[in-house]
Amino acid sequence: MQKEIKRKVRNYAVVAVLLAVILGVLCYNLGFVPEIPLTQASFLKTFSSDAELKSFLTSNSNRSQYVPYFGSLGIVGTYVPGIPSGVNGFVLWPAAVAPTNKVSGLQALTMSAGYSTTNIQVAGVDEPDTVKNDGEYVYTVSGNTVFIVNASLSDARVVSRIECDDFVPAGIFVNGDRLAILGSNYSMPLLMPYSQNQVVQVQTYVRLYDVSDRANPSLLRNFTMTGNYLDSRMIGKYVYFVTSMPSYFLNDTVILPIIYSSEGAKEIPATEIYYSNVSDDYLSYTTFVAMNIQDASEKPTTMSIMMGQASNMYVSLNNIYVTFPHTAEETMIYRVHMQNNDLTAMAQGEVPGRVLNQFSMDEYGDYFRIATTGWTLEAQNISITKPLGTQIILSVQSTNVYVLNMNLSIVGTLENVSVGENFHSARFTGDRCYLVTFQKTDPLFVINLTDPTSPTILGNLTVSGYSDYLQPYDENHLIGVGKETVEAESGYFSWYQGIKISIFDVSNVSNPVQMSKVTIGDRGSDSPVLNDHKALLFDKQKDLLVIPVTVAEVDPSQYPNGVPDNAYGTQVWQGVYVYNITLTNGLVPKGNITHAETAGMPPSTLIVNRALYIGDVLYTVSQGKIELNSLADLSLLKEISLG
Repeated sequence: MQKEIKRKVRNYAVVAVLLAVILGVLCYNLGFVPEIPLTQASFLKTFSSDAELKSFLTSNSNRSQYVPYFGSLGIVGTYVPGIPSGVNGFVLWPAAVAPTNKVSGLQALTMSAGYSTTNIQVAGVDEPDTVKNDGEYVYTVSGNTVFIVNASLSDARVVSRIECDDFVPAGIFVNGDRLAILGSNYSMPLLMPYSQNQVVQVQTYVRLYDVSDRANPSLLRNFTMTGNYLDSRMIGKYVYFVTSMPSYFLNDTVILPIIYSSEGAKEIPATEIYYSNVSDDYLSYTTFVAMNIQDASEKPTTMSIMMGQASNMYVSLNNIYVTFPHTAEETMIYRVHMQNNDLTAMAQGEVPGRVLNQFSMDEYGDYFRIATTGWTLEAQNISITKPLGTQIILSVQSTNVYVLNMNLSIVGTLENVSVGENFHSARFTGDRCYLVTFQKTDPLFVINLTDPTSPTILGNLTVSGYSDYLQPYDENHLIGVGKETVEAESGYFSWYQGIKISIFDVSNVSNPVQMSKVTIGDRGSDSPVLNDHKALLFDKQKDLLVIPVTVAEVDPSQYPNGVPDNAYGTQVWQGVYVYNITLTNGLVPKGNITHAETAGMPPSTLIVNRALYIGDVLYTVSQGKIELNSLADLSLLKEISLG
């Protein structure tokens, strides 16, 4: 009898498996993929009341919640926050279109369009910028105004402008006939009783416009909420953005985030705020927002999580990762899954060290990779102020790479890369990671991530200078943008010099090669690309690289005994350098363009910070004007004033 039961169980199990396989094949062939509902991760809870939230703040914050910290709020006279810059590029992808199939970044590099788009990190995940174009119009931010410009050479002109009197635009998105403007505003509406300090309040704004008639933009949605704008992305027809507001209470009242819309003001109640049992110096409400910018009738979705002060954000096609410094030497990570307007917190994790920027993070397959910099104790021989041979323990910087699963648990570790050197840049491409560290020279490390559980160093290249930004050229070549350096006479450090652009050949991973480089200007030269990848224009198919630069030059006549390596130059020129870039000839200067009307540095309104192309025309953009030049010979074709 028992044998018969076991036999039937086995048979039924086989039949069940076969039915499941058949059903799966049918679903696949018919193009039907059943949606599996996601549930909020079990590590998160919501508060039952304001009183419970207040009790949590009192118990879990390591500092007084009566005094707001930076981000959304600060204390005038104690700490005044600066307006944070946007918190990079991989491929050129039309901003209004997300790919229907999953396309790797290196594949996307080979795709061509009739116009350039924002230099982004992940294919299909558009990033906000101050300049966008759709092949027919250029949209650009100048001060508090967004200009819509007809880009046609025969009729190039400003067709309309949108004034943002109540906030400073930080970035824009263009999606077909929709224009989204995002930004923040700082104000001081609250006076703390019995105190000379004022509370600085920050609000994040999103304005959605119908621009089907470019000459007459029509406001569709006005969304505002308390909190500091961290960053945003656009995937398909949805814009996802994150705000952060310190959690605190004044006069025994818990201050909660507030959303303002056409329906009025709505406070996010404590019962809708998620939290986990994490203590931090400064707890904040980090709010994730999903907004459909094609259908203004769809109400934006919000989800607030109490965490530390959000600092960096990386976004894949399916997940938003937000990091914040948790302790002196650790970084906390949250993963939020998004599917259209659904937002679901899925995981929380922690890694040693601090994150540099969004390029320190990457999602690949079922893994999240992250590069951090930390400090380690090391014994060193000191012979300068101590007797020869004396050992002291120093805290020195080191760089690490961690691989985490989708639960944000560490599964692979590579620590103490290039101990004693500063971490300057990272780039993940497929199963590789590239790291740049620097002390006296620039080691470019090639990291193998084929086995997620065992990251290893494949090779490294040591050259003068360093790269603050790495741009993939193709699967086996990188473009590095940073600074050239000269080693000091003491031999203990190097003096940085002008802007350095390099092409690295990493086809032989154990022996990378710097195959081409150019240096722009002397010590004191600068470029926004060092801090903002979106300022770089690169198109592989057009063999085109354009970089905005401020050129400084040293006058040798001021140094009769020879120019010292640490001599600063005087800034003498600003504009863009244009290069023809190929693997055969390397970086070949094509010319330069400036908006200065006379020799020397232009006024601040004519500082060129972006370049784009439409067809065979190169557009350079400053606060004051747009210049149109021929891509063939860079001759001036037309100017458009943004006055």
